[in-house]
Amino acid sequence: MSQESSSVTAVDRTDSPSQAPSASPRAIRKLSARRRPEVVAVLLFSGGPIFESSIPLSVFGIDRQDAGVPRYRLLVCAGEDGPLRTTGGLELTAPYGLEALSRAGTVVVPTWRSISQAPPPEALDAIRRAHEEGARIIGLCTGAFVLAAAGLLDGRPATTHWMYAPTLAKRYPSVHVDPRELFVDDGDVLTSAGTAAGIDLCLHVVRTDHGGEAAAALARRLVVPPRRADWQTGQRHLDRSLPEEIGADPLAEVVAWALEHLHEQFDVEALAARAYMSRRTFDRRFRSLTGSAPLQWLITQRVLQAQRLLETSDYSVDEVAGRCGFRSPVALRGHFRRQLGSSPASYRAAYRARRPQDEPDRTPPAPDLPPPRRGPVSQILAAPGKTDSDAYVAARVPEQPGSRAEAAESASRGRLRASRSLGAALPGSRDRPVG
Repeated sequence: MSQESSSVTAVDRTDSPSQAPSASPRAIRKLSARRRPEVVAVLLFSGGPIFESSIPLSVFGIDRQDAGVPRYRLLVCAGEDGPLRTTGGLELTAPYGLEALSRAGTVVVPTWRSISQAPPPEALDAIRRAHEEGARIIGLCTGAFVLAAAGLLDGRPATTHWMYAPTLAKRYPSVHVDPRELFVDDGDVLTSAGTAAGIDLCLHVVRTDHGGEAAAALARRLVVPPRRADWQTGQRHLDRSLPEEIGADPLAEVVAWALEHLHEQFDVEALAARAYMSRRTFDRRFRSLTGSAPLQWLITQRVLQAQRLLETSDYSVDEVAGRCGFRSPVALRGHFRRQLGSSPASYRAAYRARRPQDEPDRTPPAPDLPPPRRGPVSQILAAPGKTDSDAYVAARVPEQPGSRAEAAESASRGRLRASRSLGAALPGSRDRPVG
């Protein structure tokens, strides 16, 4: 890891073709002399899932120099006293405590046990001190809640698991939460989306530190694609479910009505009127409940409806625009590209190209009014969407030439998308570490 990469720098977006430069680059903070850029500290807590916890251990903790991957020095640190138990009941013993964070040039928080609990104050102090001394801080999945609790995400773009993004946005309103991103690199503070997206962010870190060849060699050993191109072409995990029980909350009733009438043209003023609120009160209530502005939420729902019709019907783009409440195909194309990174026609073509040719289409034609599905109340109000300010820039996943992906249908949506890994694991002797 170079000295330049270990300092706090402006966001590196050279591998992202669609990014604009940051409006206000972060001030450069030199790494403290007692910290080593090649030392990575992974901070573990009790109650964390084993998969997310193991990602940085596998990426940074195994010597793969024989495969051309530069070596990091890993410090596994306990963020609290007592034995650390995973969600599966396994008991872990970390060889280091919080004091070891003082030697790390990079600190990774792979997960946090509960978004409703506050992290230990001692751990937050250690993370803040590491950041103040120039260490790079990384939060994978719900680890973003620990970074937010430490105040490191204030005024910054960030992401987390899409299911918890509204909670993060509501609890920490100064954080610019974007659940559509695979990961966000803001220079000295980085966050990833849920679960497997932590692998993508760790590969991005290796790419930043040592270049594309080292990241590609590591990806081959992990049997994953070096970059997930599907995320750039619209295959993003967005929630579409409806509430299980609406209840008496006028705002929840309005949200349900809006989702059932997306084929109609209406605006936020109409939604406020249905809730018997002024526009200002409605905006404030909606934002406090969901973490996003009602206009952006409504646009996102219309785009998601268009995405579904493009996948399951043969309607033209003009017809899709009308059935999703857009006033014109031009409006659909603009919003679709901003939300999903491609035009509607390109998205449909890419989606159909990924489907197995020998598998029959079991998806019936989309009706004029798609029947709503039922799900938790929190999910309907958790539909992802950008915040009012688009001044921040989040790291996108760049396209990788030659990437291959395939998709098969799932039971719930008629589609289960799965990216096929690029390349194969390098052969090696039996005594080499797995991965």
